[in-house]
Amino acid sequence: MAIVRLALRSVLNRRVTAGLTLLAVALSIAMLLGVEKVRREARGAFANTISGTDLIVGARSGAVQLLLYTVFRIGNATSNISWESYRRVAEFPRVRWTVPIMLGDSHRGFRVMGTTRGYFEHYRYARRESLAFASGGPFADVFDAVLGAEVAERLGYALGDAVIVSHGTGDVSFVEHDDKPFRVAGVLARTGTPVDRTVHVSIEGFTAMHVDWQAGVPVRGSKIPPGEARAMDLAPKTITAFLVGLDSKVAIFGVQRRINDYRGEPLLAIIPGVALQELWDLMSVAENVLRVVSLMVVATGLLGMLTVILSSLEARRREMAVLRSVGARPLHVFALFMSEAGVLALLGAAAGVALLYLALVVGRPIVAREFGLHLPIGMLAPADWRILAAVVLAGFAAGGVPALRAYRLSLADGLSMRI
Repeated sequence: MAIVRLALRSVLNRRVTAGLTLLAVALSIAMLLGVEKVRREARGAFANTISGTDLIVGARSGAVQLLLYTVFRIGNATSNISWESYRRVAEFPRVRWTVPIMLGDSHRGFRVMGTTRGYFEHYRYARRESLAFASGGPFADVFDAVLGAEVAERLGYALGDAVIVSHGTGDVSFVEHDDKPFRVAGVLARTGTPVDRTVHVSIEGFTAMHVDWQAGVPVRGSKIPPGEARAMDLAPKTITAFLVGLDSKVAIFGVQRRINDYRGEPLLAIIPGVALQELWDLMSVAENVLRVVSLMVVATGLLGMLTVILSSLEARRREMAVLRSVGARPLHVFALFMSEAGVLALLGAAAGVALLYLALVVGRPIVAREFGLHLPIGMLAPADWRILAAVVLAGFAAGGVPALRAYRLSLADGLSMRI
């Protein structure tokens, strides 16, 4: 303990250089822990986005692509599927419920999704949590809209407000369906999933927006007012995809195979969990790159600490000689330098954790607003404690280099006068 106290006093005596070293180590540790936390929370957020849905069916493309545009609202479908095929699959034995999805429009940067009231009944997220309404309720009219929590919060919408849907999915659109505005009928409670960033309209409303459109462009001279559109047959000809719930998990593979072999048109049925694992396999390279970069930053911080201790060694040779002259053994000198490195690493780890929590407090609202990722502030995970222990041990071990050099310095080398 005497050696440790001496090491602390030595560090305090060199507070400027020690402080800069601590800052470098703390920043590197905070970055490493931050990357690990974002990686875990992103994986958890993706995994919690959908549950209770046995199959997702869309046009034949790729499993990951189908998962991304139906569940995460990322990307676009290569093609649609016919309403007739949807109705036929819905009548398959073992199919308990289906929820159609129509995509392709947006509202001020947020995706607009056409669906049915069954979406609010059957969609589950996290551990089979149901969607809940913070205010209002589901569609009661063709031109009703239900907003995700983030849409309502960021755009300042309340019940009864008008929503103008834009054609296309870009952040900026030059063509709007302003002749058929929707009315906010409900606002969903926050879920922490892409549902929060989605404007939900009815299948009939989505179809009504496009009754005077053809091949993706408005028909010149044809303007059908909302009242007249309500009276039309608003059953869609095509949809983007649909969710399927079965009466038994045992039936999943059988129904999936039957849908994939459907002769009416090329369909693809995917199991959400399997497709999600495939997505993570694709992203594992990026995850590993981030982890390697973070480790290199930590290694750089520890090397900086080693450099500072080594560079100060020359100026401290007389100090080591004085310690030897008052009875300190070479082993004591060795232990002193090892203790200094350990103290710097330990204090750097503590400061790094403090910086991490400070960054979470400041950055949580920004990350949630810009990326829809919610970073909870809680206790460090067991993996984080292992990382901290490894960094402290690595810092302690790095002190072995200057400690060994100090050990070898002789008493005469420190006391002799050089000309």
